[in-house]
Amino acid sequence: MSTGKKILVVDDEPQIAQSIAMNLQLEGFHVVSARDGYEALEKLTTEMPDMVILDVMMPDMDGFETLRRIREVSPVPVIFLTVRGQEHDRVRGLDLGADDYITKPFSQRELLSRIRAVFRRMEPKGLSSSGEIVVDDELRINFDKRKVIVRGREITLRPTEHRLLYQLVTNAGKLLTHEMLLSRVWGPEYRDEDQYVRLYITYLRQKIEKDPKNPKYILSERGLGYRFREISPQGKV
Repeated sequence: MSTGKKILVVDDEPQIAQSIAMNLQLEGFHVVSARDGYEALEKLTTEMPDMVILDVMMPDMDGFETLRRIREVSPVPVIFLTVRGQEHDRVRGLDLGADDYITKPFSQRELLSRIRAVFRRMEPKGLSSSGEIVVDDELRINFDKRKVIVRGREITLRPTEHRLLYQLVTNAGKLLTHEMLLSRVWGPEYRDEDQYVRLYITYLRQKIEKDPKNPKYILSERGLGYRFREISPQGKV
């Protein structure tokens, strides 16, 4: 997985950046570094990295603003690596389009595991559900073509949202626990990250539900997990 992959490490603390770079290089990654958000945006264009490891606490332009600008031009996977571990910071980072959020202090083994997990999620999995699924008059899904039509309008899902919706819809009517969803969508490295499931369920509901606060498609089983409403056999085209 690491062969040929280039990672941009953005951190204003040289010792941390050098430590990360050394360990990633030992694993076969090619690493380039940037000291701040402005240099990161420049190297995003000149180096074309396959992933960005991004600190939040940086002078002049913090990591959140840097990620906002990255997302204006690129879907490159981004992992935040920061001392700011409060839940609202994590939610803000994921809302802006981060693929993961790791708090300092961290182990190099954990970082490597998360990097590999994010790369796995980016790989095409050949998701298939035998053509179009007509959930009802307002929701049609074709996983083969990666199309989701909500009330006549095609919506865009991020890769993780797409994989989560796939698990829910192809198991319609069945309870999927938090642990099952974390393992199938994110990977075993995320078995203790329940907030990821809750947050991405919220994202999906905002995109496909007419009233996200009173969902009719993605139903909660309090304390257990989630269940997608049952789909009639006639709904599969």
